[in-house]
Parts: sequence; structure tokens; C-alpha cells
Amino acid sequence: MKRNSTRKSFALLLAASMALMVMLSGCGGGKSAGNVAPGNKNTGDSGGSEKQVTITHYTIDSEDRTFIEKLIPDFEKEHPNIKVKVEKAPYEQFDSKLQTLIAGGKSPDVTSHYGYGGFAEYYNKDMLLDLTDLIAEEGFKAGDYHIPDNLMKIYTVNNRTYGIPVNMYVTLMLYNKDMFDAAKLSYPPSDYEDKSWTFEKMVEEAKKMTLVSDDIAKTQYGVDFTWAERDMRPLYFGAEPYSEDTWTNGGVPSETHFDSPEVIAAYQKLFDLIFKDKVSPNSEWSKSVAGQNGDPFVAGKIGMSIGGSWNLAGANDFPFNIGVAAVPWGGNDKVRSTLFVDPLMILKDSKHPKEAFEWIKFLLTTEVQEKSIELSGGNPPVNTEAAEAYYKHFDGIDPADVKKVYEGAVKYGYESYNHLITKYSQINDMFINELQPVETGHKTLEEVMPVIQKKVTEIIKR
Repeated sequence: MKRNSTRKSFALLLAASMALMVMLSGCGGGKSAGNVAPGNKNTGDSGGSEKQVTITHYTIDSEDRTFIEKLIPDFEKEHPNIKVKVEKAPYEQFDSKLQTLIAGGKSPDVTSHYGYGGFAEYYNKDMLLDLTDLIAEEGFKAGDYHIPDNLMKIYTVNNRTYGIPVNMYVTLMLYNKDMFDAAKLSYPPSDYEDKSWTFEKMVEEAKKMTLVSDDIAKTQYGVDFTWAERDMRPLYFGAEPYSEDTWTNGGVPSETHFDSPEVIAAYQKLFDLIFKDKVSPNSEWSKSVAGQNGDPFVAGKIGMSIGGSWNLAGANDFPFNIGVAAVPWGGNDKVRSTLFVDPLMILKDSKHPKEAFEWIKFLLTTEVQEKSIELSGGNPPVNTEAAEAYYKHFDGIDPADVKKVYEGAVKYGYESYNHLITKYSQINDMFINELQPVETGHKTLEEVMPVIQKKVTEIIKR
């Protein structure tokens, strides 16, 4: 989530401005809680051990994650020999605390990449248990839990599996229906196959909703386009910043292309939204309207917001009418959405991997995943059966639109780079620092991108 600072920012704004925030949850499975996978012997002790053991689930200290504590009693009733303890950390401290726990011999058993770092970083640090043999031994089949095969492949390296998906966020567009109505504009489509819905069309409509005034209370913008992490955004326009072998090489690219004309041109289109087309806010305006960690869309100052589907959290309580739409065509015929698939992983130093695997299977069951949607405020499931309940979760939004957007986003989706690139926490920090003067209009991309290219290369080789 990974899984990132945008989620945290969104949650903080909702908590501050509406005093609510019950965030998202999710995924289902093909069996009732406590059942074993086909082919397994039901020993009644979930893991074959008569001795009671305690496993630790490490997660972010936020409501959309800690809701799992409410599921523990049902699990322990079905598995009397396994106790589950939840270890928590704030988002900013998630990775550092995890390293400290492992170094101190207190490794958690189950976690996900909820901090800055992602799967590739954990994999290359040799932190993860290879689940392949355990999956075979337990007779685990993704199809029994309605998990699409393509999502399982994300966390497979050299035909060895290191994670099992549990939640799946996508990139989508939220739009303020009230602003569209005031501008007398038709609502954007939810169908990803609608070829008339393009990036250029989005800019045209954004201009009709933008009003810049000396009075900040009257200023509003047409669009806020935060597609993916900073290093991934050129992909939306068809520019490849990392070499193709990155995805088969454990997240280690042999080459990067951040100073190429194609990549620079892609970034320029995004910054043109702010400085040329003037339909998007700069970061300083956003902070002044929504606070340091806020989202101006929630404040009712943005017509269209492109971002992760965690932005649907709290949508039932927004003070205006909202809709959900497809991300417009941007020039890449294969990729229009970023997928943020959260896997559950067993750490290599786990002392109870079989029991930890029982906990993971429990969290994947359809019954538990549907329950999780409500408990967390709407975490989107990877389980396609439980997803039907997710589509109906949001008041005032047609479930058919949510389903169309989700299915289209998956069809045209690519997993977030922060999960797939090694040493990502360092790369992410560097991008934030180096692009800041471009975001404020003090430097050009031609000045900054060669520096980024050099630093990316250094970080990967380090």
C-alpha cells in the first residue's frame, strides 16, 4: 500500500475534516472460515501441531488494517492451538520497525508491504519465506479462493511463490458531480473501452471547471492527476523508464531511461496541467486548502481526481455527490491503471510458518473477506466472489459503475513499481526531493532528469 503516503494523507484529511474515517477492507475465498483446502486432512489443529503457538501479524496502525483484530476470535475458535497477536506501527515507521524486530530476533510471522518499501525490496533482502513447498503440501489452490492467476504471478520469482494476494487497489477517477452539473458537463464514462474518453478530452473538461481567483475560497481546479508513484508516471503515456528485464530480474533493472526524450516528454505533459493548461493545483495551493496531509478533492475544490481506489474510503460521507469513472486514454494501449496488490507474506524467520499459513487462508475465505469489507470501511478484495459485495458498498454510486471501473482497471493495469523495484524506499525519497523544484516551478525537467537518472543508477548499484 503498498501502501503509500497518499493513503495516509487521505485518511488524515478525512479524520480531520469529517471526524469519521472507516477505511477499506477486503477479499474473499472459496470456503467458510476454518475449512481446510481440498486434499488437506482436517486434523483440527491447523498445522499438525498439538502444542499451542502464538503467531504475530505485523501491520500499520490504522483502522483499515487493524480491523483484523476483530477477526481473531473466530479464527482462534476454529484453530484452538493457534493464538494471533497483532503488532502495529505508524506508516512512517513501518519499515524501520520491521527491520528492528527481525534484527532483534522477534520477527513477525505474517505481514505485507505496507510501508515505503515493497515486495522486491523484501525479496532482495532475503526476508521472505519461499511458500512454494508449503503451498504444495497444504494443497492450496488460488482458484478455491477466487483469486485470479495473474495476481498470484505478481509475487512469483523464478517459479517460486513468496506472497499471496489479499487486497487489490486500482487507479480510478473520482469526480465531483456537483461541479460537473454546475459546468453543464456530461459525466465521464465508467467503461474503459470508450475510446472517446482521452487525456486531451479530460483537459478540455477540466478547463471548464477551473476558476482561479485571488480569493482562495473561490478557487477551484478541474483535475488532480496523481497516477501512480512518481517514477512510474511516464508509463501512462507509453514511455518505459526501466528496462524490460527488471520484471524478471527480481526488481533489479539493467538499465534506466529517466533522461530519455520520451520519458521527459511524458513528465512534461503532467506538469503542463499545472503550468501551461492551468487546470491542476500546485502542491502549495493543495496544502493551503486541505492542510499539509490533505486532499483538495475531499474539500470540494477539484472536479476530477485520478488516484488509488483507497480514495473511495469515506465516500459515503463526502459533503457532495460523487461518481466513479475510467482513467482516460493517455497513449499506452496496454496500461491505464496502476494495480496496488497487497499480498500476505510469511517472513523467513517465522518460527511457525504452517500456523501462519492457516491464518492467511482464513483471511482469504469469502465469508471473512466480505466481513472485512464492512469492518474496514471498504478494502477491495482480490477474491472475485467477495468483490460483488465491494461494488455495492458505496452509497450513491451505481454498483455497475464501480464494477466496470474495477474490471477495466484490472484489464489495463500494471502492478505498482514500488512493489516491483528493489531499494524502492531510497528511490522514492530521491524522486520526491529532486522533483520538488519542478513542482514549484523553480527548475525545468531538462535540468532535473539527468540528475535523477544518475542517482537512480547509483542507488540500484549501491
